[in-house]
Amino acid sequence: MKTYRSEKAGREILRTYDLLLEQWGVDKEERDISGTYGTTHCILCGSESSPPLVLFHGVGDDSALMWLYNAKALAEKFRLYVIDTIGGPGRSRFNERYGKDFDDLIWLDEVIGALSLGAVSIVGVSHGAHLAQFYAANRPERVRKIVCIAGSVPVGDESPMKTMMKIFLPEALFPTKKNTAKLLRKLCGKHVGVFLENETVMAHYGALLRGFNNMAMRFHQVTGLPEEQIDAIRGKTLYLIGEEDPFAKLGGKDALLRCKMNAQFFPNAGHAINHELAPEINRQIITYLQA
Repeated sequence: MKTYRSEKAGREILRTYDLLLEQWGVDKEERDISGTYGTTHCILCGSESSPPLVLFHGVGDDSALMWLYNAKALAEKFRLYVIDTIGGPGRSRFNERYGKDFDDLIWLDEVIGALSLGAVSIVGVSHGAHLAQFYAANRPERVRKIVCIAGSVPVGDESPMKTMMKIFLPEALFPTKKNTAKLLRKLCGKHVGVFLENETVMAHYGALLRGFNNMAMRFHQVTGLPEEQIDAIRGKTLYLIGEEDPFAKLGGKDALLRCKMNAQFFPNAGHAINHELAPEINRQIITYLQA
């Protein structure tokens, strides 16, 4: 199994990845952490004396794109540990042990343990929100607070893959420039210009659609949390959701309301809410985690 559909595709994804990192506008260092399933790439920025904050991106994207409009503001208040999910299209690399026996908890324990952190806060977007909730539920002593952006509480048994297919198809199958823009308009609210007007973002996202092998992420199992774990994380979790997010419309918002989770909903924003409303989302994250 390969991360990229070809070597050429991989080179283009990583070339534009580095260009996006340059747009973060913050000093950073990069580190590779070895573990059971390969090496996990981590970007560190912010003062080492600041509280630790771990960031997880979603499926089909990477750290460079996900935190483009958030890293600088968050690094002013926290020491950031920005993780490229193993199996994703960033700079993490899996080995021969990454397969059907992959365990997210082992992977996360190894990564966070290698960073020599105490209790951390976590911010995750989409699939990253699931990782944040999963880790907070299974390692409560290691997690202070979490912020889940464009993600819902994991209940029910509907396949996440089916939901993604409803949203991403057919544009993702034919990722021309026109279809890439069309897909972004489906995912976002009225502020989609933060993508469409940034040439590097469009080049990188188009390269991801054309060149990333999505099957490389299939070993990350997204399963519902039992009621007692949902109760346990309720008091330490904030959800930030766009009203125009297609995932929210397909049941995510109803699940949050039904489970009485601490959620805030923003009009005119979609699945990329942390890009679309970056200043407000940055403020919400900082305020909640510092309270």
